[in-house]
Amino acid sequence: MPDYLGESSFQHGSAGRLGVLLVNLGTPDGADPASVRRFLAEFLWDPRVVEAPRWSWWLALHGVILRIRPSKSAHAYQQIWTPQGSPLLLYSTALTNRIAEALQPRLDALVALGMSYGSPSIPSALEQLRRQGVRRLIVLPLYPQYSGSTTASVFDRVTRHLQRWRWVPELRFIGSYHEDAAYLDAVASSIEEHWRTSASQRYLLFSFHGVPRRYLLAGDPYHCQCQKTARLVAQRLALDDKDWSVSFQSQVGREEWLRPYTDERLLEFARTGPRRLTVVCPGFATDCLETLEEIALRNRQLFLEAGGEAYDYVPALNAGDTHVTALANLISRHAQGWPTSELSPEEAEATRQRALRSGATR
Repeated sequence: MPDYLGESSFQHGSAGRLGVLLVNLGTPDGADPASVRRFLAEFLWDPRVVEAPRWSWWLALHGVILRIRPSKSAHAYQQIWTPQGSPLLLYSTALTNRIAEALQPRLDALVALGMSYGSPSIPSALEQLRRQGVRRLIVLPLYPQYSGSTTASVFDRVTRHLQRWRWVPELRFIGSYHEDAAYLDAVASSIEEHWRTSASQRYLLFSFHGVPRRYLLAGDPYHCQCQKTARLVAQRLALDDKDWSVSFQSQVGREEWLRPYTDERLLEFARTGPRRLTVVCPGFATDCLETLEEIALRNRQLFLEAGGEAYDYVPALNAGDTHVTALANLISRHAQGWPTSELSPEEAEATRQRALRSGATR
């Protein structure tokens, strides 16, 4: 028989709270190979991330990949690790705290941060909200563009844990915000601000995280949403089509992923132009390994050594004002229409007394 999580702290007459769960991908606990191996084992075993027969993938994962990749990935993490820990966790925590402050005057919402892989986990974040009496829940995966490998994985993990709750909350799930006007304005403003403080405006390359091409062919909307985000940001910047393009990074393995690949495009630009680039990664809500090590460090070196002349990376929106405002407004819109119960202290106490007389214990 299932062991459902009860509401041990519930008291009759108390108002149900609104909870907001922000979810990012996650990060190892440390930049050492052992920590990275634990993280990769959880991440790469997710069937949403790697769509392959489980038995053959288990053999490949544990027989080859987890024996080789952790050391290489640990070296990459060490290039960006801070004295306070993982940049992704630091920026995600700061973003969560600032969104909670921005929502307080209008929603009085409880906001928690969970990671799909690593700590703090999605179950731990949900338990934090449950213990505080959350009865209505908004889940916001910090992925502007929807993909089955990211957004849908969050849905799986959230609903899997909610199946253990005795009193399941009302649930709203934000699938994407790739064309949200405030998000697009924030990305465009960050690029404009970067150009104001750098030497000049340069050719703009939008680099998004890649996924296998067969995901697109199977109906995943990620590729189309990335293209739309880039096009709408370019329109806000009044760029001609010849002044910008889209590429996809972080491909691994032998399978074909979404093209063009960022590293191949950079080598092409270094040889034939444009040789002065600005690179932005609007699919990442916060800076992380893929932006700080892969784009800002490794791909910059690749481009310049191949003949490029100038290469700038525009940081992710992180916990900046425009990002906080955009996401707080997005959450507020999705919270509209839910009934609220505004009981006076006297009414709440009367409700509790009626429940006690009927056999309740709290």
